[in-house]
Amino acid sequence: MQPPSPPSRVAIIGGGPAGLMAAETLARGGVQVDLFDAMPSVGRKFLLAGRGGLNITHAEPFAAFIKRYGSREDVITPLLSTFGPAELRAWVEALGVSTFVGSSGRVFPEEMKAAPLLRAWLARLREAGVRFHVRHRWAGWNVDGHLRFTTL
Repeated sequence: MQPPSPPSRVAIIGGGPAGLMAAETLARGGVQVDLFDAMPSVGRKFLLAGRGGLNITHAEPFAAFIKRYGSREDVITPLLSTFGPAELRAWVEALGVSTFVGSSGRVFPEEMKAAPLLRAWLARLREAGVRFHVRHRWAGWNVDGHLRFTTL
């Protein structure tokens, strides 16, 4: 019998929404994730974007929603068919953040703030074993092919 192989490890550079979502997806798949960001905390631009109310998505029917992507509609449709506005809203609600549809048809968190959503997301990531390394600026690879960082 062959011994079990150690879990895969991945380093993610950047703690914005894309990096956090990648970390969540990988951790859910059993990968050990180390997320590095040069800033003192992750999600800073996410918080700034949410200062005016954090528009999460739009509540219009999918056929109308996908038309917003114009000439890229054919490329984007399969992606949004897997994780579209309804799935995004369910993901936010699963974090314990209620949403509502505004008069504009846009979807917002009930509290109209990004911070509660980010806190809940980071708690979920920590529970999944994601390790955060802030104040670590990626500096490329060393001669052995390992990541190099400068700490700030």
